[in-house]
Amino acid sequence: MSRALSPAGQEFRKARDFLLAQRDDPEGAYRQFRWPRPMYFNWALDWFDPMARGNHCTALQITGNGENHIVTFDQLARRSDQLAGWLSAHGVQRGEAILLLLDNRVELWESMLAAIKIGAVIVPTYTTATVDDLADRISRADIRHVIADSRLTARVAAVQGGAVTKIAVGPPAPGWLEYHDSHRHAPAFHPHGRTRGDDTLFFYFTSGTTSQPKIVRHTHLSYPVGHLSGMYWNGLRPGDLHLNISAPGWAKHAWSSFFVPWNAEATILALAPGADTPPDILDTLYRHPVTAFCAPPTVWRSLVAHGLPEPPAHLREATSAGEPLDSATFHAVRHAWGLEIRDGYGQTETTAQIGNPPGRLVTPGRMGLPLPGYRLAVLDPDTREPVSDGTVGELCIDLSDQPAGVMASYQGDKARTDAAFISGHYWTGDLVTRSADGYLTYVGRVDDMFKSFDHRISPLELEHALRSHPAVADVAVVPVPHPIGQWVPHAFLVPATGWRAEEATTRAVLAAAHARLPVEKHIHSVTFTDSLPKTLSGKIRRAELRNTATC
Repeated sequence: MSRALSPAGQEFRKARDFLLAQRDDPEGAYRQFRWPRPMYFNWALDWFDPMARGNHCTALQITGNGENHIVTFDQLARRSDQLAGWLSAHGVQRGEAILLLLDNRVELWESMLAAIKIGAVIVPTYTTATVDDLADRISRADIRHVIADSRLTARVAAVQGGAVTKIAVGPPAPGWLEYHDSHRHAPAFHPHGRTRGDDTLFFYFTSGTTSQPKIVRHTHLSYPVGHLSGMYWNGLRPGDLHLNISAPGWAKHAWSSFFVPWNAEATILALAPGADTPPDILDTLYRHPVTAFCAPPTVWRSLVAHGLPEPPAHLREATSAGEPLDSATFHAVRHAWGLEIRDGYGQTETTAQIGNPPGRLVTPGRMGLPLPGYRLAVLDPDTREPVSDGTVGELCIDLSDQPAGVMASYQGDKARTDAAFISGHYWTGDLVTRSADGYLTYVGRVDDMFKSFDHRISPLELEHALRSHPAVADVAVVPVPHPIGQWVPHAFLVPATGWRAEEATTRAVLAAAHARLPVEKHIHSVTFTDSLPKTLSGKIRRAELRNTATC
């Protein structure tokens, strides 16, 4: 039997149902949507459990590499109760931080649900984290408990001090509790007190491309409720099968492989570890009735390069996030599959702010429109005044109506928090332009922009121009010093298969790019490379490239 929704759950459902009903009316959705803001809210107890109890539909399916694990909503509700009770018995308390070091396996979803029910703070961490990465997280996030894959326990053990409770998932590990023992615990769980909506739920460590990673603090409202905007952008409906390509440990995994589909009462389809190559992804799209597919541009480009067969029979929604999607990939997918990839934008610090929602034609290269619940402004970083349409400014979120999906703070860093929240706005650090019809276009990070001969240069604009030539598999542009112009653009270029790293290739690529760019933005020099340094979330480590670039 399903449980009755609490008043907080009812408020959440009303907002969710409104967005589902407004799928074909994006203007109405944006104009009329209001965030639910209950004072007390625990998503796992107030929404997931009532929705899941007695619901024998598939909640989670993990496939690939010979695996095919299927778990129903009811099974997850009951199992997470049992795990929450077992964790509590081993000392996990409300407000204490749990580091999760797990790949796509059922235990990851069980652990997240159980931690939410307890009111613990979840610190998702990618399984390729180094000993230094783990030491930083254990120290700065004050980790009290670790749930890790057995094969990774030695890495955690190498960190001095740290966690109180260590739990191994998989074969036994010396000195670690066995996760499997939780299956023998009593099935019931009784929460110790109520969860406030502003209680801390997540600590997310940012990518750290140029400095020490920031710790983004999200609450029981900002992520569970905030991801209603992403549900609307993804176009999910109850009963959908949603495949998202993202590694656990990164915010996008919580976006599209946890909250977004389960807010919609859709099924999550996840790829087993190692089953994420283009052939694996395409095979999954054809073998399973996937209705919605989300992937970063790097994955979409790899699928196009591999070759797109006939359209997947059930695929209805195609979305992309992480960086702006290039026009060539957009057109290649539309030509092969008849689907328009709907670009979207958000940050670790926020949920989905901007996107091309269902029901609107997509213009390649544009981020889209503000999503329901977000009032956005494009402001001059110096004067803090609005800029005119077509003028580059910093993307800011208007905080006057308290948008639910914005982080609470940078944990332990008041200076950075104060710098991000100024004059009634959250300043994203991203530069955009807005057209007269309200669409936003990404220009680049404030930190990545540079001046060359008194002209502002966006590396992203130059990279898009360079990608127009088939010789370019991947590219990154960084500034290098110049005696007169201060800085000039230098390109690191990964040649496509069949193209040589030689002067003739350079001339051909630059000729194609310069035909699309004004003279003041021409690329000054090129270095060929086999690969680009990137974070695990796919962002280019520009600081590393700048340190090695020469004019």
